[in-house]
Amino acid sequence: MNTNQKMNSEKYEAYLKATHRLGRAVSMLTLVMLLGAPFLIGGLLGTMPDIGAAARGFLSVGLVWTVSSIVEYLVYTPMLGAGGSYLAFITGNLINMKIPCAMNARELVDAKAGTPENEVISTLSIATSSLVTIVVLAAGVALMIPLRPVLESPTLQPAFANVVPALFGAMAYKYFRKDVRLAAVPLLCMTLLFMFVPSLTSSTSFMIIPSGALAIGLSWLKYRKARKEAQQ
Repeated sequence: MNTNQKMNSEKYEAYLKATHRLGRAVSMLTLVMLLGAPFLIGGLLGTMPDIGAAARGFLSVGLVWTVSSIVEYLVYTPMLGAGGSYLAFITGNLINMKIPCAMNARELVDAKAGTPENEVISTLSIATSSLVTIVVLAAGVALMIPLRPVLESPTLQPAFANVVPALFGAMAYKYFRKDVRLAAVPLLCMTLLFMFVPSLTSSTSFMIIPSGALAIGLSWLKYRKARKEAQQ
C-alpha cells in the first residue's frame, strides 16, 4: 500500500468512526423523542396514555414487526453502508423510497457494495431522498385544504385505492426483470399460499422470511450450477 492509499484508508476509517458516533447519537435521540412524545403530550394535557393498553397493543403486532425489523437490518445495512443505514432507518420509507433511490444511484456510478464509493453514494442519495420527501410533505400539508375537493373526488378514489399496489409493482419489476425465472418461483409460491390460506395476508411482513429464504436458496443453487459448469 503506497502513501496515498494509506492516507485515503485512514481518512475513510476516520469518516466511518465519525459517522457511527453521530449516527448512534441521533438514533438514540430519535428513539427518545418518538417514545417520549406521547408521555410529554399526556403530561401537558393531563391525560397520560394507558401503559397496559399500549403494551397489549404492541404485543399484538410488535412480534411480527420485530422479526421484520431484524430482517431489514440484516439485508439493507450491507447495501447502504453506515451513513446510508442511519439516515434510512431514522427517516423511514426504506422499501418504497430509500432503497430504490440508493440502488439507482449505485447502478449509475457502478459502485460495489461494501466499498467506500458505495458508502458515499448511498449516503448522498438517501440524504437527497429525505430532503425531497420533507419538501413534498411540507407542500402537501400546505396545499391540503385547497386541494381537498380534488383529492376527495369520487372519480379519483379508485386510483388512490390502488396507489400502493401500483407503486410496489413498478418497483418490483425493476428487480424481477434481472432474472425472471428466479423471481417467478417465490412469487408463484407466495401467490398460491395466500390463495389457499387467505389468513396469511395479514402477516405479509412475516412472510418475507420464507419467501426471501426461498429466493436465496434458488440463487445459491443457480450459483453452484454455474460454478460447476465453469470448472468443467
